[in-house]
Amino acid sequence: MKRTIQTMVMAVFAVLITTTFAYAEYMATAAVGGTFPYFQLGCLVMGGLIITSLKHKYSKIYMTEAVGSFALYAVLVALFTAPFVDVLKNLVS
Repeated sequence: MKRTIQTMVMAVFAVLITTTFAYAEYMATAAVGGTFPYFQLGCLVMGGLIITSLKHKYSKIYMTEAVGSFALYAVLVALFTAPFVDVLKNLVS
């Protein structure tokens, strides 16, 4: 029962982070007029599914490890989006 609850918590966390990422990217592309990063969103969804399935399969993975690894993965995916690159360009020039 504990394993199922932890898997559900991990899945909810992954869905919340993914929807937050999608909303932020939608607002950023709507303001600038760019294109929505569907590839990065797909990578984030697949990463969430993989980490959640690993958490369910291997019970020795701690909840904080799974959540932390997905949070770091979400930051890594966000680093390669167009709005972040535009911010870096503005900082450099």
